[in-house]
Amino acid sequence: MVSPDRLSVLFKTYHTPLVRFLTRRLGDRDWAEEIAQETFVRALKQETIVSERSWLFAVASNLVRDEARREARERKRMEVLRGHADAESAAAEPEPTSMERAEDRAMARRAIEMLAERDRDALLMREEGLGYEEIAEALDLSVASVGTTLSRARRRLMEAYESLQGERPAERA
Repeated sequence: MVSPDRLSVLFKTYHTPLVRFLTRRLGDRDWAEEIAQETFVRALKQETIVSERSWLFAVASNLVRDEARREARERKRMEVLRGHADAESAAAEPEPTSMERAEDRAMARRAIEMLAERDRDALLMREEGLGYEEIAEALDLSVASVGTTLSRARRRLMEAYESLQGERPAERA
């Protein structure tokens, strides 16, 4: 079991970048904090952690994936119970103060969400400063394929964003 002192060092070192990664991944800082907290709880239960940063980001990514699956199942169950009522109206967000910036952020988030999970995680991990070796370990890739994965992810992100921008005038009309 990881000692409380070691966990404290892990927390001080990796909490901020992990929460930042999760916030970008999820779009919700509170949820990101919860996932990060669960990640550190799991770290406490480990005998040893060989590559701490890779391990933490991999566990956090897995927790996000598990939670997304659970929520999808719950959403599906609720839609069936409600007789397929309009699920989107329940998820309405309050009006932002700067409409255009909010639209751009939302469009960027949608573009990120359009990526395959591995591509999205690779980009966000790289953005958090993880090296190719750490990304490879966290995503179970070979180090040689990380560059290709990142390049492909960047290209797909730009394509998704441009596609969403192309739809923008039609939405306003």
